[in-house]
Amino acid sequence: MTQFRAVDQYQTDASVGVVPIIISLAIAVFLIASMWKVYSKAGRPGWAVIVPIYNIYVMLKIAGRPGWWLILYIIPLVNFVISLVVAVDVAKSFGKGAGFGVVGLWLFSFIGYPVLAFGDARYRGPAAA
Repeated sequence: MTQFRAVDQYQTDASVGVVPIIISLAIAVFLIASMWKVYSKAGRPGWAVIVPIYNIYVMLKIAGRPGWWLILYIIPLVNFVISLVVAVDVAKSFGKGAGFGVVGLWLFSFIGYPVLAFGDARYRGPAAA
């Protein structure tokens, strides 16, 4: 009888671990689709979202910042400031204010980028240029 309990316990543990993985994958696919749409609205290739490092470079170009700023993302503490500046510039590039850039794109990017992607925001050109 104890052997059956052990098997049931393993089945329960496995099924509990699968649900969070499925939910995480669904969220990841949604966020990738959102970023893909934002990049497409800005006239950039959507596939750039899934290429590491290059996606940051493309985001810098959308914001109107020079490509060498990519190096600043490597420097500890400076990267926080740079990511904040880029988030504000991306928001301004889509006609949103600095508050949306800080709160929507920097602090709550999982909400802000889908708003840019599926909302009525239009790309108006690089804000920092």
